[in-house]
Amino acid sequence: MLGVVASLAALWLGLSACSEPQPVSFDGQAAYEHVVAQCDLGFRPTGSEAGWATGEYIIATLEAQGWTVETEEFTYRDTPVRNIVGRAGSGPIILLGAHYDTRRSADKEDSTVPVMGANDGASGVAVLLELARTLDRGAIEHEIWLTFFDAEDNGSLDGWEWCVGSQYMAANLILIPTAVVVVDMVGDADQQLYLERNSDPVLQMQLWEIAATLGYTDTFVAEYRWSIYDDHIPFAQLGIPAVDVIDFDYPYWHTTQDTPDKVSAESLERVGRTLEVWLEEWLPASSATQEAELE
Repeated sequence: MLGVVASLAALWLGLSACSEPQPVSFDGQAAYEHVVAQCDLGFRPTGSEAGWATGEYIIATLEAQGWTVETEEFTYRDTPVRNIVGRAGSGPIILLGAHYDTRRSADKEDSTVPVMGANDGASGVAVLLELARTLDRGAIEHEIWLTFFDAEDNGSLDGWEWCVGSQYMAANLILIPTAVVVVDMVGDADQQLYLERNSDPVLQMQLWEIAATLGYTDTFVAEYRWSIYDDHIPFAQLGIPAVDVIDFDYPYWHTTQDTPDKVSAESLERVGRTLEVWLEEWLPASSATQEAELE
């Protein structure tokens, strides 16, 4: 298993080494390859060999792109849990989050069968890993945390809670992010990203406005539909503006059919480009405007 991870990481490192540094934009196909790579490791529930190997893949990919990586490890219900954070830049902290674990028991099917989690887990991770490659860190006046939560997806199974990793991180923060954006189930080929009711409305509308400028109004739908407990909630409860970008209209959620063929490179690219533009173009402009107003 670890040999597979090493080979995958070496491939990405080799691709980086073979090219001269130059401005790049988010590539949905490259993100999709991260989805496939995770699924190739197998089912990835918290505490499993494949789950740990997924963490190693994330760490290797971040380090290959020059991010400083830290882990946060703890035990929950006798199960080892590991959150992973890639840090870069300086200034106010922006946390981008996704969970990398998968559900160990399919809902409404044979409970002994786990979920592959191509969309519910791997898609959000893929977006963050591609951002690790493409973000122009010199253009961003913030410290970026690419954050990968463990133990999100086994809620209601054998007494487990939801969002264990993000709850632990929020409860143990030393530095406080100024904003949190979680991406979860964002790769559905039939993408429908509605506004989520537990998200910060100001930050949420900013992201949806950026998506509109990029021509994504058919998929970033500026209407409220769901209220969801997800990895953004522990941070929102601390008063941090937090947004969940999620496509909850996904018929394969928590089923054995959540496989890579249900995920679209175009869907991943829409989400990645929106976040890329927000970080590289909107946040610096907002900071400059605030400084002008203070003067």
